[in-house]
Amino acid sequence: MAVHNPTMTPTVARTDTTISTSQAKPYVNPYVGGILLGLVLFLSFFITGSGLGASGGLNRLLVVVEDVIAPGHVDRVPYLIDMAGGDKNPLDSWVVFVTIGTVLGGFISGWRNKRLGFETIKGPRISRNTRWAMAFAGGAFMGFGARMARGCTSGQALSGGAVLSVGSWAFMFAVFIGAYALAYFVRKAWL
Repeated sequence: MAVHNPTMTPTVARTDTTISTSQAKPYVNPYVGGILLGLVLFLSFFITGSGLGASGGLNRLLVVVEDVIAPGHVDRVPYLIDMAGGDKNPLDSWVVFVTIGTVLGGFISGWRNKRLGFETIKGPRISRNTRWAMAFAGGAFMGFGARMARGCTSGQALSGGAVLSVGSWAFMFAVFIGAYALAYFVRKAWL
């Protein structure tokens, strides 16, 4: 069982922590976690005929709000018509339930293993507000990219990679290459 050891990462500052690490249960072994994730992916294909994904579910949850605020807009945009045009319910999709289950499962796991709390993990040379701004900007870019790529990393990498999709493998290589290239320019925020 792998356990986080704060002495191994002395340059990372944790603030706003309400987590009691002395009572927290150890993390699952990454190999066991990988095998369990593979089994969940297999069961997803077997039961639903589709793989795993998250951005589609989040997108549909946003379309619910958009349909309440501006239903005329939803009925005019071809991309949105497929999800919520006319009498269609954007929540009528398996991926919505996968997304909701992921959030609930993460919450229950954190609560059960005594890791539930708020924290800001940052380097010593960066303020808490800057860290939050960078996280928000990074999340916005990833969300935009996920919709442009027609899938997030879980949909592309896990589901597409599992069926040996060339596009999914190219996507994941691009993600890792891009992340390592960008890491050089933002390293001062962490070191």
